Amino acid sequence: MLLEQNLITADMQKHSLTFWWPVECWVSVFNKLIRRYKYLEKGFEDEVKKLLLFLKGFSESERNKLAMLTGVLLANGTLNASILNSLYNENLVKEGVSAAFAVKLFKSWINEKDINAVAASLRKVSMDNRLMELFPANKQSVEHFTKYFTEAGLKELSEYVRNQQTIGARKELQKELQEQMSRGDPFKDIILYVKEEMKKNNIPEPVVIGIIWSSVMSTVEWNKKEELVAEQAIKHLKQYSPLLAAFTTQGQSELTLLLKIQEYCYDNIHFMKAFQKIVVLFYKAEVLSEEPILKWYKDAHVAKGKSVFLEQMKKFVEWLKNAEEESESEAEEGD
Repeated sequence: MLLEQNLITADMQKHSLTFWWPVECWVSVFNKLIRRYKYLEKGFEDEVKKLLLFLKGFSESERNKLAMLTGVLLANGTLNASILNSLYNENLVKEGVSAAFAVKLFKSWINEKDINAVAASLRKVSMDNRLMELFPANKQSVEHFTKYFTEAGLKELSEYVRNQQTIGARKELQKELQEQMSRGDPFKDIILYVKEEMKKNNIPEPVVIGIIWSSVMSTVEWNKKEELVAEQAIKHLKQYSPLLAAFTTQGQSELTLLLKIQEYCYDNIHFMKAFQKIVVLFYKAEVLSEEPILKWYKDAHVAKGKSVFLEQMKKFVEWLKNAEEESESEAEEGD
């Protein structure tokens, strides 16, 4: 075992500063060796980790070749994504070596696979949320990361990191919202906080209304009796109507809320008969308006509980249509 491991180490040290072989040849050699001597896999990863710690000892050309080789080995599974921990070395990050090396590495990796496969490998070793650490602390922002990697031709990686940050921000928003509601913070303070988070993390209103709905519904221990839960829900939601109304300023936000209500009532069997009552409450409280409700009824609903909920809403929708027609007639007479 030591003989074969020393052979690998010796070869890597002998050629590490020249890399006169094409990348494909190195990949072939390492793959054959590790397939033949499976027990060398861990030792090989450890050697690569050490090698990456001393990237400053390579010329730019040598680093680029090593990056491409590492990307291919990551893509074919010869190396584990945990080796990237070496790139978070403070000196490498500070001097910009880590980010430049990562560009070549990810280009090679994505070229062999795709961004979804790369993301899956990063998630397995809990590195999917650490990529911004390739930059110094004062540059660890989504904007800087996106600009740097997009300009380097890695737009898909930039978008992936942006999505990861957005997902994290949404989770944090929901957690903080639930804590604020539990404390009984004033709605004006909650609304201000949510709007600041929306702006800071570029979270659209339709997404936010879904988060608020989930947070509002999670703050209560609901009665298990169907005949009592509707009354409990109406009382609870009436209290939170001003908060919900603050984030249904767009038709799409209202439609999103309607779909969230539909899904919630379907997934929680005791709420099946409460759907229409909740929608009417929100209509009266000016959380929902006519057009999104009519659109939901016509073709925007989902399959969950469709027949039950459409039947519940039938009379109310007819009333809305009649009221709308009367308003149009009055407007025409006024003209």
